[in-house]
Amino acid sequence: MPLCCLLSSSDDERTELDGNIDEYVNVQTVVHAQIFLVVFSKRWGYLSSPKTEKASEDGENHKLRYGLSSMQGWRATMEDAHAAYPDLDSSTSFFGVYDGHGGKAVAKFCAKYLHQQVLAHVAYSAGDLGTSAQKAFLRMDEMMRGQRGWRELAILGNKIDKVSGMIEGLIWSPRVGEANGHVDNWSSEEGPHSDFLGPNAGSTACVAMIRNNQLVVANAGDSRCVISRKGQAYNLSKDHKPDLEVERDRILKAGGFIQIGRVNGSLNLARAIGDAEFKQNKSLPAEKQIITANPDINTVELCNDDEFLVLACDGIWDCMSSQQLVDYVREQLNTETKLSVICEKVFDRCLAPIVGGEGCDNMTMIIVQFKKPINPGATLEQQSRSSDQPSETSANTVKINEGSMETEEKN
Repeated sequence: MPLCCLLSSSDDERTELDGNIDEYVNVQTVVHAQIFLVVFSKRWGYLSSPKTEKASEDGENHKLRYGLSSMQGWRATMEDAHAAYPDLDSSTSFFGVYDGHGGKAVAKFCAKYLHQQVLAHVAYSAGDLGTSAQKAFLRMDEMMRGQRGWRELAILGNKIDKVSGMIEGLIWSPRVGEANGHVDNWSSEEGPHSDFLGPNAGSTACVAMIRNNQLVVANAGDSRCVISRKGQAYNLSKDHKPDLEVERDRILKAGGFIQIGRVNGSLNLARAIGDAEFKQNKSLPAEKQIITANPDINTVELCNDDEFLVLACDGIWDCMSSQQLVDYVREQLNTETKLSVICEKVFDRCLAPIVGGEGCDNMTMIIVQFKKPINPGATLEQQSRSSDQPSETSANTVKINEGSMETEEKN
């Protein structure tokens, strides 16, 4: 309507015109929002709507029962992986979560091989679960190098199919490898990728092993393991962020830098398996590289007050604190018997209503519930191996008294 007509129009006509303008503006706002959503999603690796299908599993043995689930969510790809072996051997259970970045291959590699390396190490048969876990974490980086490492990662990352991978494996003659001075069960191969230094993608790793009344937790990255003792949440792992003093010191001494909370301006983790580009200083051991796969090891003596463990990737911890999650799980256990369903409910609770911000990451979670009775123990003991001095062991004895925690350090 021309301006002259608008000035001379009746009130009813003006009201109708105002309504049309408002409707036009609203439509344009929605269109612009949809365009922004598509551009944002493609630029930062998100979907226009979340994938809420869940892959879940439950199991048990005479000592414990577990439930787990994983969900892709808003992310364009699923980069999490997990492992659950309630009977790794006749006396040991193994659970692990692996949060990949830069692709899914490293996380899937860990889920396939890390527990095997724990089981194969000489320290494991000697009863030293902590040392076998530490060596297995570091061994992942070694195994992912060269022709064999490249081929395995290519298959797991869907870069080549399994048949092509098998053919390539037959072409490039395998040979028995040696690692750390002893014959290893990982055969190396010669081929066009023999000089492959390892993947630039990476993964966190947080694993829990239970043998009799002993719980051993090994962690590298920001996935987390939490135990509920009489309803109180206790973290059994540390989130390895670059701003932690011990992490920052190692990063700087190795020649790296921290910018906007990220290592060399790109990675928001200080420890991870993979990420070979941060591990190329040939004058330094694996434990002292800019990014290290060397895990913190915590050992806990379980008692009757211990109810359950939760292992989860940061897609959960970004949305709920350790205590909030323990409270929620305990509440759900009053009415829900299937542990995987509780994991699924946590995902639904954490999932963001729109893309962007917290609740948009892949989500993976494992609940391990202890069957009673457990022989009573008086204290929660954490034996932490220093990442900067892996040959030396320092132990922290943590005494829990009505929700408080006292730490006594031993050298």
